[in-house]
Amino acid sequence: MDITLFGTTPKEAQFLINSNSNNDYATTTTIGNMQTTTTINNHLNSHTSTSGISSDSVAAAAATEPWGGQWASRLLKECARAISEKDSTKIHHLLWMLNELSSPYGDCDQKLASYFLQALFCKATGSGLRCYRTLSSVAEKSRSFDSARKLILKFQEVTPWTTFGHVASNGAILEALEGEPKLHIIDISNTLCTQWPTLLEALATRNDETPRLRLTVVDVISSAVAGGGAVMKEIGQRMEKFARLMGVPFELNMISGPNRPNSTRLTREALRVRDDEAVAVNCVGALRRAGLEEREAAVRVFRSLDPKVVTIVEEEANMVAAAVASGNNDDENDFVERFEECLRFYTLYFEMLEESFSPTSNEKLMLERECSRGIVRALACGGGGGDYDDENKEQGEGEETNYAVKSGDGWDFERREKGTQWSERMKKAFSPVLYSDDVVDDVKALLKRYPSGWGLVLPQAKQQQQEQQQNDHGIYLTWKEEPVVWASAWKP
Repeated sequence: MDITLFGTTPKEAQFLINSNSNNDYATTTTIGNMQTTTTINNHLNSHTSTSGISSDSVAAAAATEPWGGQWASRLLKECARAISEKDSTKIHHLLWMLNELSSPYGDCDQKLASYFLQALFCKATGSGLRCYRTLSSVAEKSRSFDSARKLILKFQEVTPWTTFGHVASNGAILEALEGEPKLHIIDISNTLCTQWPTLLEALATRNDETPRLRLTVVDVISSAVAGGGAVMKEIGQRMEKFARLMGVPFELNMISGPNRPNSTRLTREALRVRDDEAVAVNCVGALRRAGLEEREAAVRVFRSLDPKVVTIVEEEANMVAAAVASGNNDDENDFVERFEECLRFYTLYFEMLEESFSPTSNEKLMLERECSRGIVRALACGGGGGDYDDENKEQGEGEETNYAVKSGDGWDFERREKGTQWSERMKKAFSPVLYSDDVVDDVKALLKRYPSGWGLVLPQAKQQQQEQQQNDHGIYLTWKEEPVVWASAWKP
């Protein structure tokens, strides 16, 4: 899920206000999920006659099992193992049980079962890409600036999930570029520019002369979703208006194209980097759909820009199995490992949504629908076997790598990595930057605005960090003591 599409702080939200809301997004995504659910039902109903089990008996069995409230996790893991072992009888039986017990409108267990059932069905039938593209197409037909605006404002009101990274990154960028008269921020993110109004306000209140800011946004939204271009155009106009209001000399450039950091679009020439500018690179949640080789290339691209600082923010989950990380394309054997990590991460996220929003919140429903597509993308798209192989052959894509499945101009799969993995990659070209006490205080102040449950984890020992003796750099946002978002800053 690209949850960073929907996060901002109150000050950042100022340039989003005064638009009408649009609730069609939830309706269309519901239709997309109903289409997929109908397909699952039709497929599974043909096997219920031989199972000899009724829905009532399944529900009764789930209620009396010792694992009680964790029935979804147990059944889902069993189904993932059956798919990995290619046990068709067990697969059909477990999918049918999950189909009987799940509901996108039930409690947390029922919702997890519903959305992961969809991904498991797609994985088992090799229909991941078709399902993901269908769900995305239906959902994106009504995507608009107004619908995104409403979700942004509500999400930032109840959770620091995205604002945490914004505050940390803005603080590091402002300190690295302090005193520079000409600034150039290269934003390779999927945040719809929600990070930058607060930074513009900070620049406007600097004691010295207000610097000139050039913001280059590598637009990874327009090429990936229908209607994305119109959304980005609206955002660009509002950003320019907000900069004039703040009195900051401002220039906005947008580079459209797929999320491929080593492409010709991200050279110094294409980005029009000037020798008299102080450059900062900001990357928030934009590389999780890139293959591992592409991520290595991204770090080299960042280094070639000679930036003063590079800020990286990613959600904390390891969905790259050990075999794939080492270069072995062993997707089937590693599927269970990846599935369990995906389930762990989304269980935390769904529990957070349940506690942060009201039970009838339309915004919560919209975020859950986004999760459903993210889960399919993470588990049923990419890897070995499935409809993407045949489709790529039809499109003449050529031989696939071990790391990614390319489709058209985008990447229809998702492999998240934890902060330790990103730290190892970044240290090949950069040195970690410790967040100052002022930045840490700003993050702590942010968290105090929200209900209990949120926390901040700092580096264990600054001296060790300075000596680069640890693999873990940056800071973590935690939810009930579990790390969920990682933020870091780096210098050449």
